[in-house]
Amino acid sequence: MSTKPQTDTRFVSWFRSVAPYFHAFRGKTFVIAFGGDVVADGKFAVLAHDLNLLRAAGIKLVLVHGSRPQIELQLKQRRAKPRYKDNIRITNAVALECVKEAVGLLRVEIDALLSQGLPNSPMAGAAINTVSGNFITAQPYGVRDGVDFQHTGQVRKVDVAAIQGCLDADNIVIISNVGYSPTGEVFNLLIEDTAVATAKALGADKLVFLTDEPVRDAKGKLVTELAADEAEALLAQNNTFLTDDTRLFLAHAVEAVHGGVPRAHLISHKVDGALLIELYTHDGSGSMLTAKTLERLRPATIDDVGGILQLIEPLEADGTLVYRGRELLEREIRRFFVMEHDKLIIGCAALYPFPKGKTGELAALAVRPEFRDAGYGERLLDALSAEAKKRGLKKLVVLTTQTAHWFIERGFVLGDVSSLPEPKRSLYNWQRRSKVLVKSL
Repeated sequence: MSTKPQTDTRFVSWFRSVAPYFHAFRGKTFVIAFGGDVVADGKFAVLAHDLNLLRAAGIKLVLVHGSRPQIELQLKQRRAKPRYKDNIRITNAVALECVKEAVGLLRVEIDALLSQGLPNSPMAGAAINTVSGNFITAQPYGVRDGVDFQHTGQVRKVDVAAIQGCLDADNIVIISNVGYSPTGEVFNLLIEDTAVATAKALGADKLVFLTDEPVRDAKGKLVTELAADEAEALLAQNNTFLTDDTRLFLAHAVEAVHGGVPRAHLISHKVDGALLIELYTHDGSGSMLTAKTLERLRPATIDDVGGILQLIEPLEADGTLVYRGRELLEREIRRFFVMEHDKLIIGCAALYPFPKGKTGELAALAVRPEFRDAGYGERLLDALSAEAKKRGLKKLVVLTTQTAHWFIERGFVLGDVSSLPEPKRSLYNWQRRSKVLVKSL
């Protein structure tokens, strides 16, 4: 039997699943920063294909690149020794000439790779135009702890109007690790500072750092999402799973989100397609940083009815939940709470209080399938238990046909119909024969 129909079905399902991302990202500005090692290791050729896809999807791209390995090569050819302080290059006159040479060669190579257009390749028909220029006004990094960094600089100003004009003309803007002063001096810049300053000045929607490793916790587990305060706590730890590059970029990602950039991402340049996986799949490939947590539990509103129906209708169809039509749900919406993740409703539950019996019924607890192993059901249960206690209720009851063990594992015990408060007891559906579970608060 041919597997082509199955392959086609998976492709169509996947393609439909990314439609919300296309809508969300079209017309947005992404700043993507990467070191010169991405080009030196030959990874930029494939990255160019992915950048082409982003541009074709209507995303405005600003690329910020470094050139450390290329500068090191130029220094070696001149038999000059590199000098660093706190991992920042001390750029003397010889090193500055190496910076100019390295950046020039690197820029030509990047342009060439973005200009590919061979038939039967991802770049066929791309016709990408790239623009670079003196977008960054710089100033000296100065003397720090008695060390003169000479021609090393820092960003003083970003020419937002010029960059925006180029983006509006459907160009990819390329910003190198050099800046210029009003007096005509050239400065060697830090890629991370340049990327953050550019993203903040443009009001970019995303800042993406390509690093050697995404963020990992003290046990080596990938951290897919974290808020700025969580990132700061992670940086304060003696975490051997954070590489030097990741630690550096994570600190600057924190600065970016505190400065108004909604999302910052750290992804591995070693993983083929990591950029597309991070942006166009729910699980992503790396680590996403936000100023605050993406999760929010709140009372439902009438605008949430559609999202709640999407959650509960499959469970109603298989008999897990009792059927509620839209009309009934609209009438009872004030009983519901929803869990949001990045503005997507991923869970819901309802609390029906019976004050006379000091009892609350927990109902319609549902979580989207892809989130069910992340503890959201338990958090909804804990939140509604706390809400019930706040209202002076002494116990919770649940009616269920298929999830009794889940509730028992969380402190509920089997009861019977007599455990239900009136008038719920008289409405018990004997044909459905739901199990009654009770928990004292």
